[in-house]
Amino acid sequence: MEKIVNLCKRRGLVFPTSDIYGGLGSTWDYGPAGVELKRNIKEAWWRDIVQSRNDVIGLDSAILQHPRTWEASGHLQNFTDPLVDCKGCKQRFRADQVNGRRCPECGGELTEARQFNLMFRTFIGPVEDTASTIYLRPETAQGIFSNFANVIDTQRVKLPFGVAQTGKSFRNEITPGNFIFRTREFEQMEMEFFVRPNTDEELKWFEYWVQARFQWYVKYGINPAHLRLRPHAQDELSHYSRGTTDIEYLYPFGWGELEGIARRGSFDLDQHAKFSGKDLSYFDEESKSRVRPWVIEPAAGVDRAMLAFLLDAYDEDVVEGEERIVLRLDPRLAPIKVAVFPLLRKGGQPEKADKVREMLQRHFTVAYDQAGSIGRRYRRMDEIGTPFAVTIDHQTMQDDTVTLRDRDSTEQVRIPIAGLVNTLIERIGWHC
Repeated sequence: MEKIVNLCKRRGLVFPTSDIYGGLGSTWDYGPAGVELKRNIKEAWWRDIVQSRNDVIGLDSAILQHPRTWEASGHLQNFTDPLVDCKGCKQRFRADQVNGRRCPECGGELTEARQFNLMFRTFIGPVEDTASTIYLRPETAQGIFSNFANVIDTQRVKLPFGVAQTGKSFRNEITPGNFIFRTREFEQMEMEFFVRPNTDEELKWFEYWVQARFQWYVKYGINPAHLRLRPHAQDELSHYSRGTTDIEYLYPFGWGELEGIARRGSFDLDQHAKFSGKDLSYFDEESKSRVRPWVIEPAAGVDRAMLAFLLDAYDEDVVEGEERIVLRLDPRLAPIKVAVFPLLRKGGQPEKADKVREMLQRHFTVAYDQAGSIGRRYRRMDEIGTPFAVTIDHQTMQDDTVTLRDRDSTEQVRIPIAGLVNTLIERIGWHC
């Protein structure tokens, strides 16, 4: 993990938040390369979950919701962790992650456990009182459920159908850590898939989404040996869950949740109908009756997915007798798709390289570098996972061909500039 953290800061992937002030615990900023990788992960998810399907539509609900939302959802009552304090060093821990009554850091005595609500509380309007209390959302899902009537009133949807969204969520975690694995501010990719209230249909779609989401990570480069499915035991199910299976990844600190797929039943629609007094049913043409659909929810964390992709892509090898660090990211996820290098800073090569860069920028994220030896420039791009590099050299000035270097094999081929865009589209795999 330490190698990844160092690489992320050195190459502009992830920085500690408020770094000049000493940072802020478990909060992170995404640098120029990191924001591109994160955006590519979200776009890949959106493309596969929404744009390539006929049964899922999108939504973008607000971070601030009416406070009754969290009463209805059960978060005010149930979204808690048991908290203990060390009487000696004053550190705080989750009681369910501590063995015995002694502090894991100093050995001091721990206090009795008390329940701690994980939602961030703030106030809306100029007066800070109970009536103006509001919360930062701890999940994006409730914005989908509270918009259920709006969706079926305005969209031609037919069961089964899904509503998906990405966005920020906030949880006042007691013990965040492990880099971007567990943070207090994070981004989610969630989808609520509504099915008829029928156990057979529910289980069919639940198994479908468990397998589909597992294979999604494999599709974008995760070694399947580093993934596993873990069904939740009955005593660890969330208050809304009829059954949950986690997709776990083998992080350096052990197996940890990457994504959860939950059977939420009609819990959320039932609760919001009860608390709002609104009709949150759906008229099913097939049965000619009004039903309250059940829900299958695949919920993934963008930050955790990014960490898993980085860890699985990280590699060290030797090229031409020199050690290198390389991120073997799937080209579709890579922050920069292609780098453009003039071999020399003279002979018209920089000007030619500028024209090639302008051509490529209409289609890809492109880096340009003319500083240092060509080998050093390759290494810099390898470290952020850039899959291809184009070099303009003496021959380019004669016949309008360039060398195209592959990040993983380091092999180079000569191709015409006129065919460069189509070659890169094919190699990146955007047709997949």
